[in-house]
Amino acid sequence: MTHQLPATARIGLGGMALLLVLAGSALPAAASPSDTSRTPAEATVEEQRLDRAAPQEILRRSGFDAFAPRFERALKHAKSYGQAERTVTRHASELWRRAVDRAQGRGPATGDLNRGDDRPLYWARLALSRELRAWTPRFGLDDRQREALHSALETASRGQDDIHYRGHRTKRVLVTGFDPFTLDRDVRIGNPSGATALALDGTLVRTPDGPARIETVVFPVRWADFAEGTVERALARHLPRLDLFTTVSQGRQGRFDVERTNGAWRGGFADNENASSTGLVPVADPATQPQWTSTTLPYRQLTEAGTGRFPVYDNTEVTEIPAGGTQPVTRPDGPTPGSTARAGGGGDYLSNEIAYRVTLLRDRLRLPDLPGGHLHTPVLQFGAENTDPRTGTVTDPDFERNRADIVDQVRELVRTAVTATG
Repeated sequence: MTHQLPATARIGLGGMALLLVLAGSALPAAASPSDTSRTPAEATVEEQRLDRAAPQEILRRSGFDAFAPRFERALKHAKSYGQAERTVTRHASELWRRAVDRAQGRGPATGDLNRGDDRPLYWARLALSRELRAWTPRFGLDDRQREALHSALETASRGQDDIHYRGHRTKRVLVTGFDPFTLDRDVRIGNPSGATALALDGTLVRTPDGPARIETVVFPVRWADFAEGTVERALARHLPRLDLFTTVSQGRQGRFDVERTNGAWRGGFADNENASSTGLVPVADPATQPQWTSTTLPYRQLTEAGTGRFPVYDNTEVTEIPAGGTQPVTRPDGPTPGSTARAGGGGDYLSNEIAYRVTLLRDRLRLPDLPGGHLHTPVLQFGAENTDPRTGTVTDPDFERNRADIVDQVRELVRTAVTATG
């Protein structure tokens, strides 16, 4: 990927009662007696990109093109909502597990695409989603039930149902990644944070204080999902039991950034559904919502340690409207008292928002000693001769080397962070 997003628009990316309080997420309304079995819906903007040449090649060359046909056949045999739900969850969970196993060298190396590639998971998930959206069941299915099936597919295929820590003497680390994005600019794009999630899920890193187990999840690049509380639903029950967390997304070219401050503002850059959202980050209890949250990651140790070929920066810059002011001002050393957020260190896109949401969740759960924050990776770039999406190939040696180096360095940064906070 050769195009870098503007600095203000980067991803770079308890019980239900507690979730409702913390996330402000709205549960689907109960089906009314007037609900009827709905007809299949049209494919979403994301799903429509599936028919382009590059996604089809990625699926074919990874062997992940086999998932959707199997899923379609299985859905046809579902005779009830319960059977359909089990089918969706089983196939979505298998997709996640296959993607993780592939990235970590387990199982057959189906196809000739590099094992570390995150893109087969993304496109295969969309292929399953499109099959589910087009499916006409044998039984009545109301809108709420169909939406619940899509939610089950999303959570299971993103590793959100697969977070398991074992052993009392093993430290617990949670790492999050993102889907590819800006796909209308270049549909070949991958996301190194998603590749990192696949490579690290369920792995151990050794520290002087003993092993740490890393569990990972991947989130969508969609404003609506974040507004509906997808982050809080996935993570709230795990945070109190963690020793460290870091959200990860793709950021600037040639560097890692530890984002010191996160802002409560959406800048409106289009998401993967080509939807935009501008305004205050929507969370529950907005009357107590802070404009800023801060990292508790050991940023000094992360910037000073030799973790890989990319430099690591402690990024303290924010954009704010000062108290009493009306115009945004960029501050290199963080926000001033009483200011209003317009961009955190990670910008004003979903990477800033996931960092804001999880650190706010940390604070609302009263976990001041839990180390956590956001890490921006370098932009994952294609080779110099492969930058034009109109004529370029879906992969090249530089692309694969860059991805592997980023993933390896995230692993070392996690090890450094766990060691520093031990």
